[in-house]
Amino acid sequence: MRKYGCVGKKLTHSFSREIHSRLADYKYELIELDEEEMSSFFTEKKFEAVNVTIPYKQSVMSYLDVISEKAKKIGAVNTVVNKNGTLYGYNTDYYGIKALVERAGLDLSHRKVLILGSGGTSKTAREVSKDLGASEILIVSRKNKAEFITYEEAATVHSDAQIIINTTPVGMYPDCDSSPIDLSYFGELEGVIDVVCNPLSTNLILDARSRGIKAEGGLYMLVMQAAVAVEKFLGSEICAEKIEAVYRSVLEEKENIVLVGMPGSGKSTVGKLINLTGYTLVDTDAEIEARCGTSIKELISTKGEKYFRDLESEVIRDVSSRQSLIISTGGGAVLREENVTRLKHSGKIFFLDAPLSRLCATSDRPLSDTEDKLKCLYDERIDIYRAVSEVVVPDMTPEAEAEFILEKRRG
Repeated sequence: MRKYGCVGKKLTHSFSREIHSRLADYKYELIELDEEEMSSFFTEKKFEAVNVTIPYKQSVMSYLDVISEKAKKIGAVNTVVNKNGTLYGYNTDYYGIKALVERAGLDLSHRKVLILGSGGTSKTAREVSKDLGASEILIVSRKNKAEFITYEEAATVHSDAQIIINTTPVGMYPDCDSSPIDLSYFGELEGVIDVVCNPLSTNLILDARSRGIKAEGGLYMLVMQAAVAVEKFLGSEICAEKIEAVYRSVLEEKENIVLVGMPGSGKSTVGKLINLTGYTLVDTDAEIEARCGTSIKELISTKGEKYFRDLESEVIRDVSSRQSLIISTGGGAVLREENVTRLKHSGKIFFLDAPLSRLCATSDRPLSDTEDKLKCLYDERIDIYRAVSEVVVPDMTPEAEAEFILEKRRG
């Protein structure tokens, strides 16, 4: 008999097991079920308690004996507890979304709120928005129903919206390059919430932050709803300090460390000195050479810089979709905005600010194989490095730089 777990259709990249293992001492399984398997699973009742995720938060309700008033009102259940054969359904997503809005520092009172998506999580976001005092709540959907508005209507008729909450899977791994809506239409936008937690920061979140808009991704929501679910599972309370500690530990374990800087600034050397259990060092230049079977110098001389940059972007797209990495990038990786965006999906960017006097022109770097070329690159790129990085690492010994990065990462 299974005791605890999460029921969903595709759970390969779910964080739920790791979060529950930190919140409570029990075995928590990821249980992937197709639609036709749902009936037997919930009819046989061979489990103690489970979470329920996409796409079953509404359909699971038909198998339950008792549903909480909150879950009934919302019309979606994400937590089921088996009490002596009687199945009780709850909605702990409510507390997760509410906590996420509060963590982002958003005030929904007297605000127009657009909720993207019309599934179970959308219903929960609507209830949260209502309880937090929103003056107008509109559901944006691709479904043609009277109770929804279209994305076109959202961008034109309702461009004065102040809050956007995304409850769709658009932007979720592996479709990380997508975004559910174009924020440029919304001139009065005050805040954006995205329930997606993989990647840690979706394109929607990054776009909002680039515009100076408050924005939060879904990891904290996932931890909070899991904490409330554990309380339902075990009948005991979890303190706020433990919830925050679990969130921090999961974030630190997943967030990539991205090193950017001039050729010869020591990115690969410093990367090797960053000692983190469970982390893997990836050198994008080395990965490019492995894929094409030749040196970067030879690649550029035979196929040109654009070919090299395209291959570099492909490598960055692939590695940035992973987590728990230390990524040492090539000197010109930040020249393409798409690369920077992808690296920020699940990473924090650290710029190794080595002065020009410390850098050396070398023959294996065709774009900086003379002192003049090196100085030209430095002048062209220095402001870009500083603009895209979240942390500037001052010029120190490699060991001191590695320790500095670890300290800033924790902060």
